[in-house]
Amino acid sequence: MASIAPLSASAKGSGRRLRGAVAHYLGTAIVSGSIAPGERLTGEVANSEALDVSRSAYREAVQVLAAKGLVESRTKAGTRVLPRSRWNMLDPVVLAWAFSGEPDLEFVRDLFELRAIVEPAAARIAAGRRDKADLKAMKNALAGMRRFTLATEAGRAADRDFHSALLQATHNNALIALSASIGAAVNWTTQFKQRTRALPRDPLPDHARVYEAIAAGDPEAASEAMRVLVELALEDTRSSM
Repeated sequence: MASIAPLSASAKGSGRRLRGAVAHYLGTAIVSGSIAPGERLTGEVANSEALDVSRSAYREAVQVLAAKGLVESRTKAGTRVLPRSRWNMLDPVVLAWAFSGEPDLEFVRDLFELRAIVEPAAARIAAGRRDKADLKAMKNALAGMRRFTLATEAGRAADRDFHSALLQATHNNALIALSASIGAAVNWTTQFKQRTRALPRDPLPDHARVYEAIAAGDPEAASEAMRVLVELALEDTRSSM
């Protein structure tokens, strides 16, 4: 069974904040591998006492983890960590937990393979369907990236806005639904690349090429520009690991 340590005083609060702190603690431990798939958590009473939180706060935190596919609770069998294949790895909160430590290369590879499948195809579609509002949103995001740089939260927010605007420009609701997940993946990998040193290169020109191809209504050029953008972003991330 997994061992649990008390939460720090700074992590504690009341109500929703406390539940979030417990979920973050457990979620980070699970995603990092400190609590392995198949491992059973000790009982509610023991864990709430070990964490020095109420039983209701602990119970609600476990429900959060269950909703994200990380654990499963059964009567008499207790709460057990599920296999990684069951986790909702595209949940922005799960992505945040994964990057709060040192994510493994396989996980990073999985994210970039997803992006390499989705985003070039989305750019191709966007080049044929974008309207003036879509182009304005992408152009504004590029301006924000240029003004603030990706070394700042404001610049990273603009980067997320760019990728979100691109998906919006497809006018495909299934693709648009991926905006939060793609945006979170972009955000956390960008932060991760800068944890010990500055970004190895400026990715703004890569984004500008995607925008220019979409603005020109060139599906092939848009797809290729996005493919290159994702490929270079993966190379930058690998060099940071």
